[in-house]
Amino acid sequence: MAASYNNIGLAYDNMNEYAKALWSHEKAVEIKQQSLSPNHPDLAFSYNNMGLVYYDMGDYSKALLSHEKALEIRQQSLPSNHPLLALSYSNIGFMYKSMGEYAKALSYYEKALEIRRHSLPPNHPDSAWSHNNIGNVYNKVHDYVKALSFHEKALEMRQQSLPANHPDLAHSYANIGIVYENLSEHSKALSFYERAVDIGQRSLLSNNRNLEKWRKNLDRIKQKLK
Repeated sequence: MAASYNNIGLAYDNMNEYAKALWSHEKAVEIKQQSLSPNHPDLAFSYNNMGLVYYDMGDYSKALLSHEKALEIRQQSLPSNHPLLALSYSNIGFMYKSMGEYAKALSYYEKALEIRRHSLPPNHPDSAWSHNNIGNVYNKVHDYVKALSFHEKALEMRQQSLPANHPDLAHSYANIGIVYENLSEHSKALSFYERAVDIGQRSLLSNNRNLEKWRKNLDRIKQKLK
């Protein structure tokens, strides 16, 4: 029953019907609390999903509380190097980044990366995401040298572990382009934006939000180069 409510909640979230999504995830939590131990890992999944809905609703404080609850349960029920702990650290880091608290975001992203380094194979896509996330924070605090280093590492890992037209590669190309644009190296930014758009057009729907964003980046840099 809880699994069904969880799946319904995920569907409503994807349909942008957040109130219904939240109700479904809360119902899943209620059932799990009655049938599972207080620190069962399945409860953490429900709190994690509630955090995602709160984020989509723009309520970052409640999203943070939900992800912290998921982390607390996972810390009590899983080994200290379990990848799901890294997921919780990453989610909390993302909430802090969204709230503009970049030092806290960086701290949690680094914890996630440390776990993934020790628990996942080399060049695992999740580790690439950790490098990507840390690069984004450094870009936000205008440390472009470190941002570029982390995004280049993410790209290298993705090139070795993913197909050539995978959307995650487009994310890396776009992020490197942003850093070069911030460094006023517009020709380099153009090259990376073009690669992001090319992969996005081959792997995503034409109305995909990320693809639309990458196209805007490309159009903007072309205007700067005129």
